[in-house]
Amino acid sequence: MSRTVTYSPAYTLVPTYECFNRCTYCNFRAEPLQSPWLTLPQAEKRLLQLQTQGVIEILILSGEVHPQSQRRKAWFQRIYELCELALNLGFLPHTNVGPLSFEEMAELKQVNVSMGLMLEQLTPTLLKTVHRHSPSKVPMLRLQQLKWAGELKIPFTTGLLLGIGESEADWIETLEAIARIHSCYNHIQEVILQPHSPGNKQSWHGEVFDATKMPQVIAIARSILPDEIALQIPPNLVAQPDILLACLEAGATDLGGIGPQDEVNPDYPHLQHQALTEILAAAGWQLVKRLPVYPQYDNWLPQKLQTAVKHWRVGNIY
Repeated sequence: MSRTVTYSPAYTLVPTYECFNRCTYCNFRAEPLQSPWLTLPQAEKRLLQLQTQGVIEILILSGEVHPQSQRRKAWFQRIYELCELALNLGFLPHTNVGPLSFEEMAELKQVNVSMGLMLEQLTPTLLKTVHRHSPSKVPMLRLQQLKWAGELKIPFTTGLLLGIGESEADWIETLEAIARIHSCYNHIQEVILQPHSPGNKQSWHGEVFDATKMPQVIAIARSILPDEIALQIPPNLVAQPDILLACLEAGATDLGGIGPQDEVNPDYPHLQHQALTEILAAAGWQLVKRLPVYPQYDNWLPQKLQTAVKHWRVGNIY
């Protein structure tokens, strides 16, 4: 009998690559004012082409415009309008655009079935190294987002970035913090365990995270987090079949959004769906589509979003 592992058929829209943070491991960002913003007509053209390609989730993933910038309001409005456009064309939006104000999160709840923000690591020592020039990577600021998401009843995804200068004790501290917040609000639907994978644009000379440690990290996470939280690993970054399968045996349950390109790790393309399916099937795993909101959170959504989600659930998609 096959065991199941889930994934979300996804496509990423990037409003802008510009970002005021300068994380030294980043392969995504562009300098402020050096990345043209995605227009609504451009986005609509792309989305219309996707309507017959089996895509469910539209991930809105953006670099960050400074909270005090005169352009912040326009940036936020573009994100909101992209979510609204995706919804109107039959897709389910999930937004991950860095720390937001409580009011911004409340607004985006109206046009997103779920949202996300990586904690990465809570250790403050990284503010002296890879996050030295990254004001929005202050750990308490990011923890605040998880709490606000809980207060607003937003189904939420967070996660750890592994191999950026932290220790095993730091993994445990970060996972325990996620578990504590979840125990108050029960809103964390997924935790991503993402190994650092060097790319062409980064300035930091850190090594690739040792993939053979991934099952160990997953086992630690599974021992700390409650069972209802899915553990997600990106199959393009854990690409060796034996390690990928060992991660599933250790407790990973989800492979995240799989689409044409991983915008955060553009040097690491996803396996073709058929190839991934065959690798899993050979070890008794079945790859199953899911929505970007888990069923236990459907009734948290505004009525318009509940209707959109119900349309997809009728097709027996988890």
